[in-house]
Amino acid sequence: MPAITADTLTLPRLPDLPESATAWRGVRRIVRAQKFLEGEGFQVRRPFPGVDLSMADPFLLLDHMGAVEYAPGEAKGAPWHPHRGFETVTYMIDGEMRHTDSIGGGGVITNGATQWMTAGSGILHNEMPTQEMVTKGGLFHGVQLWVNLPRSLKMAQPRYQDIEARDARLLSSDDGGALVRLIAGELDGHQGPGSTYTPITYLHATVNPGARLTMPWAADFNAMVYVISGRGTVGAERRPLDEGHLAVFGAGEALTMRAADTQPSASPNWEILVLGGRPIDEPVARYGPFVMNTRDEIVQAFEDYQAGRLGQIPAAHRSAADEELPT
Repeated sequence: MPAITADTLTLPRLPDLPESATAWRGVRRIVRAQKFLEGEGFQVRRPFPGVDLSMADPFLLLDHMGAVEYAPGEAKGAPWHPHRGFETVTYMIDGEMRHTDSIGGGGVITNGATQWMTAGSGILHNEMPTQEMVTKGGLFHGVQLWVNLPRSLKMAQPRYQDIEARDARLLSSDDGGALVRLIAGELDGHQGPGSTYTPITYLHATVNPGARLTMPWAADFNAMVYVISGRGTVGAERRPLDEGHLAVFGAGEALTMRAADTQPSASPNWEILVLGGRPIDEPVARYGPFVMNTRDEIVQAFEDYQAGRLGQIPAAHRSAADEELPT
């Protein structure tokens, strides 16, 4: 797993939170991700939507892509499609993907990098394997997160952020047994590189077998942990949490989790995403690539897309198939 690594003994450490005097968040629900086909037919595991949307707010979707070893000619992507009303955050752990959009943003996302696209008022983009990945094949593993925008920012100007692996804020657990890569938001006074419209915290942690990871968590944020690989337990009640499962936490001011003493042979450590944010608490109307507040706004988004007001596919990338709106 080539997402950026570091010697945890040299990094700033998260605090050692006392067991008895800490308001630990309990586990409200554990969800097993369901499998779906996306784009040109690549498989994703999706833990939400599926949980009560109010429990995930301000997040809309989490797609776990891979890990899969593509043979030459097998790699697939998501051809040109529109978005409006939210942000897509693509975090590549292994392999590479090329992003292109209608406002000139994009590039290759690879090995620990994050591509953050604010669709806002509307944008067209594609997410495709690089030519090298198509030709040679290789390991592909990543995560895409959809972050909602409040009504006041649904029509914000589209923008693109390219967050390289080296940009992530690196932290350590109090005993050095876990490496934390803070991608966005604030954690114990440390700030991630991602610029967010919606207040969130988003991180990837590698927890050594048997190691414990604790962290303070904003009381007005919700909190979730998703397992990329390996196994462990979450909450003071030590609920088991294995690969492809999501834990949704209740109220409190801190999170605690622990990697199992032994890990599967394919995963030497427990790899997890920890994410949460301040709920927007507004009506959500969603259909395919559009997420707005009302059905009328969804209809308007379709009309704007069909009229070309969400942008144009660059001429060098245009084909007859791109005239069809994905479902």
